[in-house]
Amino acid sequence: IANKLLTFWNHPTGPKTIHFWAPTFKWGISIANIADFSNYNMKNWNLFIVNFAMARTGLYQLSRKIKQN
Repeated sequence: IANKLLTFWNHPTGPKTIHFWAPTFKWGISIANIADFSNYNMKNWNLFIVNFAMARTGLYQLSRKIKQN
């Protein structure tokens, strides 16, 4: 197990790099967005705007991918 952990730690996309942490934090944001589904009274406008912006940019990226294929 120690050898596998060391391999993971030193991997080019391991936890010592942004390539690991950027998707990790994005998953955290996505999970928080899902948890907010039950909150119908959106009182935090800053959160609303950032969620809206993330949805728009995500849909834009998805449309680019679909057009490419």
